[in-house]
Amino acid sequence: MLELLSPAGSMEALRAAVQNGADAVYLGAGGFNARMGARNFSLDELREAVTYCHVRGAKVHLTLNTLSSDRELPRAGELIRHAALLGVDAFIVQDLGLVALCRQMAPDVPVHASTQMSIHSLEGVRMAAQLGCSRVVLARELPEEQIAYICRSSPVEIEVFGHGALCMCYSGQCYFSAVVGRRSGNRGQCAQPCRLPYGYGRFEQRYPLSLKDNCALAHLRRLEEMGVSSLKIEGRMKRPEYVAVVTRIYRAALDGQTIRRSDMEELERVFSRQGFTDGYLRGETGPEMLGIRGSEREGKDLLQAARATYENGERPRVPVRFYAMVRAGEPAQLAVADDGGRLIKCAGEMPQAAVNRPLTREALAERLAKTGGTPYYCTEVRAVVDDGVMLPASAVNGLRREALARLTAARGQLAQPTLGQYTAPMAVDNPVGPPVLTAQVRTLEQVTDALLAAGPQVLYVPLSLLAAQPDRARALAAATQVAAVLPRILWDGESDGVLRQLDTVHSCGVRQVLAGNLGQLPLAVSRGFEVRGDFGLNVFNSRTAAQLRRLGFVSMTASFELMLAQIRDLQKALPTELLVYGRLPLMVTENCILKNRTGVCSCQGPATRLVDRVGAEFPVVSDPGACRSVILNGRKLYLLDRRRSLGGLGLWGLRLLFTTENPREVDRVAEAWRTGEAFDPGQHTRGLYLRGVE
Repeated sequence: MLELLSPAGSMEALRAAVQNGADAVYLGAGGFNARMGARNFSLDELREAVTYCHVRGAKVHLTLNTLSSDRELPRAGELIRHAALLGVDAFIVQDLGLVALCRQMAPDVPVHASTQMSIHSLEGVRMAAQLGCSRVVLARELPEEQIAYICRSSPVEIEVFGHGALCMCYSGQCYFSAVVGRRSGNRGQCAQPCRLPYGYGRFEQRYPLSLKDNCALAHLRRLEEMGVSSLKIEGRMKRPEYVAVVTRIYRAALDGQTIRRSDMEELERVFSRQGFTDGYLRGETGPEMLGIRGSEREGKDLLQAARATYENGERPRVPVRFYAMVRAGEPAQLAVADDGGRLIKCAGEMPQAAVNRPLTREALAERLAKTGGTPYYCTEVRAVVDDGVMLPASAVNGLRREALARLTAARGQLAQPTLGQYTAPMAVDNPVGPPVLTAQVRTLEQVTDALLAAGPQVLYVPLSLLAAQPDRARALAAATQVAAVLPRILWDGESDGVLRQLDTVHSCGVRQVLAGNLGQLPLAVSRGFEVRGDFGLNVFNSRTAAQLRRLGFVSMTASFELMLAQIRDLQKALPTELLVYGRLPLMVTENCILKNRTGVCSCQGPATRLVDRVGAEFPVVSDPGACRSVILNGRKLYLLDRRRSLGGLGLWGLRLLFTTENPREVDRVAEAWRTGEAFDPGQHTRGLYLRGVE
């Protein structure tokens, strides 16, 4: 049975979800979740939420799906411990270091890999399972056939998003809000720049990054047949009435009821962006997926009806069986059993001799079955009633109420979990001496003589370019250490082609790759490559660094959302790089921004530019080797004039990132590195290294 998982941004929204049929809810508590703008729960409220849900047969998943710094990890450990004691059923986690902390602090509580981990392949799922995750929330961009392929061989449960807001960027890979406004989506503070207007080349009132909300109603049966375990509704920032309406309609659909036009109208009225889309599930992307929020039109009638579902009365959710015995000369006996194996017994009044109408088994069963106003519904009554006895209706009702009250108390009791002790990450000696130079190019034309003369210890070149020109790959591998850059996103259906390319470049002498996703590690290792970790792995704390070392990475890239002081204090379990020059990547998108503009694929053409309301420009290029768009920051990151101070951070390497530069621009940067002379990079930024993120 496909689990229906609904959002709960408040206690009222939680009741709305449960009373409308959610099998589980997900919520945030403390400061470690991706919806910091939601009300979130205090520990006392979390206790109330868990009890409320468990009594009614629903589970509670706690979101811990943000990146955490080293200084924050002890507080995260305390939240994990308290949440485990309060009986939460699962943790939803993005940060690889936080996954390790959850397994250490609360080994009995399952860990679910958040969609923020950017897992989009079977190998990625297997890597998450290796880390101790029992469920993976897949990237929203995957079509049905890719989901089905993963489900067929997945060692853990699979969860997919079914309804609600879609991000233009792969979750966990969006740095737009952070770089532009210091509000990090990876830290739960996204300012949603994707919902703002942009133009191509000049500002226009267009919305090329704003997607309609997802709606998977037409796909539920197929998703269930594939083996998907859970269907998630997005919306912890939404009002409780929204949660009520969407949960009710999806519950009806999962229960086999026909979805009517009026249901779709209600979904649109309660929230939509010019309708809905299922383009990702169908594998059909394009401009028709775009939409913006219009004027509110839900109406008082819809909101009142939605509120009534969770304010007026109780939805019976839990099946129970009654066992009763009414015998002369003995107190009346009643037992109630639930679907979890609990059996509650209680005794009532002594039956009396009947004067007019004796009690029958049928009458007793009818009275016991009246469980209205409670979370329970009666499926069976077994009764033994002596002839000629009478028990007042009030006594039967009181016995039933007492039994159900005791059952409620039993269902709300918390088991004592196994708890571990918090330990600090193992201290690691930072390397001494100045960091080496590494350089990354997007085109082979950018590999100039001046760049090679600057002496990069590692030269990162897109895999697709090396495989297409093996002679050039051999020459570069003879001149310096070359690492092939894997595509940012690599679906299972694309892996065979990448494996062939890896075989080609391996024969040319290339022995390393740069990977920004967990799922790429086993593919590269299977072909004999060492794997360096890119920024997409979001290394934000020392525990994540230790995780990557255990998995087999040979180096890592520190998150460019960290401040320099945080990078200095990072326990560097692996040789660590830092991006110090270039246009930072802000988004990687499945929905091709270039094709959406022209209607034809233009991945191999020159970069286009998105322009916002204040005239800021954001180049858009294709990800080498894939038909996916990458949005770059308009201002180049520039820290070359701070090389001396960067030398005290314990880094192995400083990376120059070349994206839109022509060969002459590459030469100027390379010469500045080689000579140490300052140069004017034009409009530039220090990134987040000095100002940090929220």
